[in-house]
Amino acid sequence: MSSHLKRLSLAGVAMIVSSAVSAADMPIPVIEHVPQVPVVAGNWYLRGDIGYKIYRNPSVSYGTLDFVDEGLNNTGVVGVGVGYRFSDYLRADVTLDYEFPASVTARAPCNTCGVGGTSSYSRETADIDVWTMLVNGYIDIGTWRGFTPYVGGGIGTSYVRTHNIQFQNPNGVSGTYPGGSTWNFSWALMAGASYAMTPNWSLDAGYRYLNIGDGYSSSFTTGGVTRKIRYEDLAAHEFRVGVRYTFDSGPSYISDPIITKY
Repeated sequence: MSSHLKRLSLAGVAMIVSSAVSAADMPIPVIEHVPQVPVVAGNWYLRGDIGYKIYRNPSVSYGTLDFVDEGLNNTGVVGVGVGYRFSDYLRADVTLDYEFPASVTARAPCNTCGVGGTSSYSRETADIDVWTMLVNGYIDIGTWRGFTPYVGGGIGTSYVRTHNIQFQNPNGVSGTYPGGSTWNFSWALMAGASYAMTPNWSLDAGYRYLNIGDGYSSSFTTGGVTRKIRYEDLAAHEFRVGVRYTFDSGPSYISDPIITKY
């Protein structure tokens, strides 16, 4: 009986030792805390731009009288704006631009304005300046070494003012016509790229096609007809450079669960 108990005791000790050895071989559990993942938060920004505006030739007329050889000089433009970046790929802004006066030139056919009362053409000139306000949206395609190409579009309104309207006939007669102003629907298409000089400051260079509608003089009477001079299809290619300042915004976070690893 004593021998049997001794064998049972030895077997129990062996099982305890074996369990202890197996437990010693198991890896100690490691509690690992995965850091929170930052998420890009929205940022407000300010912008300022200057540009060079190349006008398409407009169509100029007075009533049923169509002018010929129309042209509109190139000019400069300055602008400011405020915007918001919704993500790494989407942003929008509101811009206000002022276009310096551009000179319109054209020739108007006339029956008796030539030397000796012959038919000829009078020289017609005018100055046009424009304020344009647009709401714009952009898609930032991606960023490589600080460069971010983008495309965009905008809609809004333009205040078109005509002034300094003059005519000069070949027979020496000259004069002026009253200027006018109007509000038009405007739209634009843009493409360009920005370069991040610092986390807050970016340099922007781009192209914009801008359509600002038509311009008009005030109504006046000549040759028994009362009409306005119409300056139609005012549109331009713009090459612009500017800077953007983006305000700092603290990132938000998505927290992950604590993970236990062995």
